[in-house]
Formats: sequence, structure tokens, C-alpha cells
Amino acid sequence: MKFKSLLDRWKKASAPVLTAEAYPVHLTLDDASRLHALAELFPGFPIESLLTDLLHAALDEVAASMPYEPGPKVISRDDQGDPVYEDVGLTPRFVEASRRYKKDLEAAAKRARSPRPS
Repeated sequence: MKFKSLLDRWKKASAPVLTAEAYPVHLTLDDASRLHALAELFPGFPIESLLTDLLHAALDEVAASMPYEPGPKVISRDDQGDPVYEDVGLTPRFVEASRRYKKDLEAAAKRARSPRPS
């Protein structure tokens, strides 16, 4: 999600699915003041929602910025018949770890939403 899309979303408002776990953070004074300024500009959004959306946009940017690092293994051929090598950089490890953690976090969120037996 790009930051422009984030501003558009805040104007429209919709609630994402959240984890059961909270992540407390301490902000610099500059970041905190800018966050409060955003909350003033978008009064329908609590600061926690703004933080969630900003972190989402930043993580998307980090993932998109990870460079492709070709490995020795050819995984396919492009339209011109040139070899395409597997990515041995950070991206595949990041994607795999993200999937693994998402599965665990989804299970924890599901347990948190389930009624407890009496």
C-alpha cells in the first residue's frame, strides 16, 4: 500500500482485521507530533489505527525494496528464452517467514475470538 492510497483510505474509512497481540512502541517526539497532526486531520481515526496503517504502508515499502539476488538455480525462461534464476536474497526468506507468522497469528486471533467453555 502506498502512502497516497493510505490517505485515500483514511478519507473513506474501513476496519482491517487485527491481531490478538498488541505491540507497544515509543516514538520520537517528531514522529509523535506528526502522528497527532494526522489524527487532527483525520478525526475519525484513532491514533492506533493511524499507526497500524502507517506501519502497513512502511512494511509494504520494505518488502518492495528488497533487491532480487539471482542464485545458481534456473527456475524458468523468460519470453526471449533467457534463464530466470531463483531469488536467494532476502525476499524469499521474508515471504516464507511472513507466511509462517501469519498462520500462527491467525490461529491465535481465532482462539482469542472463540468463546471459552464454561
